[in-house]
Amino acid sequence: MHSSEKSENTAFNMNEQEMSASQGAELLRLHHSPLVRSLYLGAGCAALMLGALGVLLPILPTTPFVLLAAACFARGSERFHTRLMTNRYTGPVILEWRLHRSVTHKTKRMAYTMTALSFSVSILIVPEIWQKIMLVTIACILAFYLSRLPVRPVDNRSGASSV
Repeated sequence: MHSSEKSENTAFNMNEQEMSASQGAELLRLHHSPLVRSLYLGAGCAALMLGALGVLLPILPTTPFVLLAAACFARGSERFHTRLMTNRYTGPVILEWRLHRSVTHKTKRMAYTMTALSFSVSILIVPEIWQKIMLVTIACILAFYLSRLPVRPVDNRSGASSV
């Protein structure tokens, strides 16, 4: 890759991040009551912790909890909302959902892959047949839920895909 192409890609990524941050700021609507803001902040922190646990535990989905945390932080804390929206992993997924109510093909593919991997390992680890059946059932329900998520086609005119 030539140096001019690198500088163009860097400029594009910086513009994309600035645009993401500005659009994230537009989604911010802090509640007027300090008490309610603190409740939203607590709920956002709890949702984010559950989302973090969802990375490790196959039964807990990560994305819905991160989206819930973003919604709570948008009403409870500008600082936490900004940090979540500018995070390189969570920011694009949240922005895609908030603006278009959809996920990208890459995000959906990653969700399927992580679900398959985590449930496969869990099924191999548990000793009882009823636990294996339960995990297969939960995996099927989760796969059905994921299949229902809308996917927005990526605009290839910009030369880069989102997320």
